[in-house]
Amino acid sequence: MSATATLPKTPLPVVPSTDAHAPAAACPSHGPKIDYELVLDCVHCGLCTASCPTYVETSNEADSPRGRIYLMRQVIDGVLALDDDVKQHLDLCLNCRACETACPSGVQYGKLIEPFRVFMAEQEPGRQTKSLNALQRLMLFHMFPYRWRNRLALAPARLMQWTGLDWFTETIGLTKLLPQSLRNMKNMLPILKPHYGQLPEILEPEGKLRARVALFLGCVADSLYPETNLNTARVLQKNGCEVWIPRNQGCCGALHYHAAEEPTARTFAASNCEAFGATDGKRFAALDAIITNAAGCGYQLKDYAHMMHGTPQADAAARLQSKVRDISEFLMELGPVKPRHPLPIRATYHDACHLRHAQQIYKQPRSLLELIPGLELIPLPESELCCGAAGSYNLTQPEMATRLGDRKAANIVATGAKAMFTGNVGCLMQITRHLKTTHPDIWCAHPVDALWASYSGEIPAEVSSR
Repeated sequence: MSATATLPKTPLPVVPSTDAHAPAAACPSHGPKIDYELVLDCVHCGLCTASCPTYVETSNEADSPRGRIYLMRQVIDGVLALDDDVKQHLDLCLNCRACETACPSGVQYGKLIEPFRVFMAEQEPGRQTKSLNALQRLMLFHMFPYRWRNRLALAPARLMQWTGLDWFTETIGLTKLLPQSLRNMKNMLPILKPHYGQLPEILEPEGKLRARVALFLGCVADSLYPETNLNTARVLQKNGCEVWIPRNQGCCGALHYHAAEEPTARTFAASNCEAFGATDGKRFAALDAIITNAAGCGYQLKDYAHMMHGTPQADAAARLQSKVRDISEFLMELGPVKPRHPLPIRATYHDACHLRHAQQIYKQPRSLLELIPGLELIPLPESELCCGAAGSYNLTQPEMATRLGDRKAANIVATGAKAMFTGNVGCLMQITRHLKTTHPDIWCAHPVDALWASYSGEIPAEVSSR
């Protein structure tokens, strides 16, 4: 019998085989070790369904948050086998956390789905990436998490874009000879701008010193959107910040962690704790914040205490986590210097899931954009709905990712905006890909790129050419 067939229409009944008041340790478990109280927090009210991207697309109860929680509970209770049908419904989840934002009961869905996926990976090693070919796995785990490897790997693509060879090979149909997986990855590439090289380790503030911060560069983001890291540093300087760029920093560990490769993710985390000085409490106290401009990285860094619990680096991880701030979050806390140069453009803003739902940051980016003279900010329908990027989701679940990407692009086009801003590299790649076939003139960028343009008067070509 399929897993879907076990899910009745609302309201969902309570499984009679378990005492709802029994402590977690007394609950029989045929699945991962999860605090059973977290499962019982869900009252199956259904308020999460309208915010769930997969349920909105499929209308299948098993593809809703409450449906997935019901499936997980039945597996834990031994009522339902963890078969391929159940696994597929759980795999289709983007882990976007929109259900947590919508839930009136405070269900911590992420603390259910993540250990469940780790459990499934333990039962079937490599299952989360088994749909990827060898080259995709190589790129995902051995290239993407390393800044310099990314830069070297993207050098031919940059050269082809700058010389026009990229356009030429597309025009004559040469790229059609590539395997479909490589064509998909090529289509995800944005227009690659020149890399800034290497910034000084310390950047001095403009005017009076207001804060000492460290800048987290990321890995994929730094290679694909180097202008955003550069603009982030410039904006921080403009706002009176001394900016420290630790030389030995690395990937936040998110790609491996969400693929159930926890040991490697912890290795990255331990290295970052050392690089940012979190292992030395006295030295670390002099740092006001660690700044990130990528929602996925920011959430992972803010989850270090949980990820490193029980390890020798647990205290350092908690210290590092306590000072992580998204660039928009930090600037609004600090009090941003008001930009002066007009940026005459009609724009909209998409909420990156790991910013809006996981970090509860949604007013701050909009507030920064609204400071820019001449910029008209238009509300985006379904702004809180995932675009389908979700880390490596657009590689492991390409069909659903495409449906969600098309849906997001259509909503953006409907606003009539000529610019779309979002605070995550994965969202930028996904949305750019789905817009460029029909509306390549829409400027897709990070809010900090617009903010720097207004600070400096260096109007981007995407705006000045209109």
